[in-house]
Amino acid sequence: MKLGTKAVIVLAGLALAACNNPDKYAGGAGVVDPGGAYGDGGITQGGINDPNSPAYFSQTIGDKVLFAVDQSTLSPEARTTLSGQAQWLSQHPQYAAIIEGHADEQGTREYNLALGARRANSVQEYLISQGVAGSRLRTVSYGKERPLEVCSTEDCYAKNRRAVTVISLGAGS
Repeated sequence: MKLGTKAVIVLAGLALAACNNPDKYAGGAGVVDPGGAYGDGGITQGGINDPNSPAYFSQTIGDKVLFAVDQSTLSPEARTTLSGQAQWLSQHPQYAAIIEGHADEQGTREYNLALGARRANSVQEYLISQGVAGSRLRTVSYGKERPLEVCSTEDCYAKNRRAVTVISLGAGS
């Protein structure tokens, strides 16, 4: 075998070995960095049972609200979810949020981008009305570009007509 081929095989083996770390998440679902790349003290993302974690926000509070066909008006169910989001965000000022607007696959790309933007703006306006600082919120529209499910039935389309609140550290950044 040539030296170049041997080197590629050795490097591929090392790369695969580096990816195989069975203890990567030992100790729980959270990510802890004890004095590593993020400095001293360790940043923890927590799990769904930690009420201060983004995972709890996503799974327990709810990070998604759904919309009717061609609508950006918030339903009573959406307002309930968003009230919980606003309360959580008020209690956790270290977090900011990006609100993603989505649409189903029906219609043109341009129409769905505009509809996704209106949906994200509706969520942002509601959160601001509940006391969340606008400087902590950003919006983005993905239109029909990021469906949860690819389909051609109403049940499936309904899952894609949504706004998702994505939490990140760094309020106002």
